[in-house]
Amino acid sequence: MTENDISEKIIGCAIQVHRELGPGLLESSYEECLYYELDQSGMLVEKQKPLPLIYKEVKLDCGYRLDLIVENKVVIEVKAVEALNDVHMAQVLTYLKLSRCKLGLLMNFNVVLMKSGIKRVVNNL
Repeated sequence: MTENDISEKIIGCAIQVHRELGPGLLESSYEECLYYELDQSGMLVEKQKPLPLIYKEVKLDCGYRLDLIVENKVVIEVKAVEALNDVHMAQVLTYLKLSRCKLGLLMNFNVVLMKSGIKRVVNNL
């Protein structure tokens, strides 16, 4: 599956979670429910995956963790905030660079319509 195929399925699962729960909950609630939906769909998904920082020849276990990574190709950063901002986008781009993935989805569940809370972030390796 390509990153676009995977992201299409992820977005469908996120919309399902948002329809069931609506806005106003903690990020951890949405993350766990999205993990469940993705897992039930048969996709390979990992949550809170450790992500080391490699600087030159030094591997630093700095405590970075990916909220979700699907099929080892698409990084998902889950938010439940009033509004997404540039720092959130930069965070996802950094995770993409560190994980060497091409596509990330920044998903803010604290919105009326889920589609307005989804931002695609592309890493042009």
